[in-house]
Amino acid sequence: MSDSITRIKGLPIWAGSVDPVLLKGGLSNESYTVIDAGRKQVVRLGRDFPFHHVFRDRELMTTRAAVRAGFAPEVTYAAPGLMVTVFIEGQTYGADEVQTNLEPIADLIRGFHQAMPRHVSGAAFLFWVFHVIRDYARTLEAGGSRMAAKLPEFLDLSEELEAVQVPLPIIFGHNDLLPANFIEDDERIWLIDFEYAGFSTAMFDLAGIASNAGFSPEQDEALLARYFNEKPSPALLRSQAAMKCASLLRETLWSLVSELHLSAPGVDYEAYTQENLDRLAAELARYRSRYGKA
Repeated sequence: MSDSITRIKGLPIWAGSVDPVLLKGGLSNESYTVIDAGRKQVVRLGRDFPFHHVFRDRELMTTRAAVRAGFAPEVTYAAPGLMVTVFIEGQTYGADEVQTNLEPIADLIRGFHQAMPRHVSGAAFLFWVFHVIRDYARTLEAGGSRMAAKLPEFLDLSEELEAVQVPLPIIFGHNDLLPANFIEDDERIWLIDFEYAGFSTAMFDLAGIASNAGFSPEQDEALLARYFNEKPSPALLRSQAAMKCASLLRETLWSLVSELHLSAPGVDYEAYTQENLDRLAAELARYRSRYGKA
């Protein structure tokens, strides 16, 4: 029996004996489902990842804030490195579902951005992807990454993409809007996984939704129009196109940092790095074809 299962079985919240079942798909954390007294819950295990700017006390605070704001399933128990939440019986989204539900997702995220500052507490955490990229570059240089020679190229690209960002109001963003972090039940769409959440502008979330779900240019424009309630300007469209590239650059560097510091069962970080490099190359080619090179 693994240490994780032993710990879960020993939690003081269960009415009887439980049989944790591993949820597949996580790149850095372990999650298990547990059925106890007819109720299904999710146990999420994870340690602090300073190299990824991830701290579990902040994740717990943010998750509880998202519960109070009406966006996330209830937290039923927490301990250092462990959080238990109600399991949502519903459909976990893939790219197709995000595309199909573009308008309700835009409404959901706008509501999240506006409501969350009233519920979060403690020191404010800023997520600015271009700072994250610069900090990842320092981590990769210090760790002797296999792709250290590419870091100057990555940093030059990041500066180019940052330079065309349109100034926007500060909001509280999710900052990890993979399709699988949307779950729809019979009544609504839920959000999960808040380890990267923090103050930002709306553009990183809007670009992340579009990039992760493979939006077309027409869908990009529709998402911005729905979120901002007006036809997006050419500058705003360019800002989003650049941020889509920045999102994929950040994910590439996230994977490279994970190659140095993480070891999750069944995860091939080198393959994930290459997948994101390929996606970045394709997205950057689309960006260059439309806007050229600065």
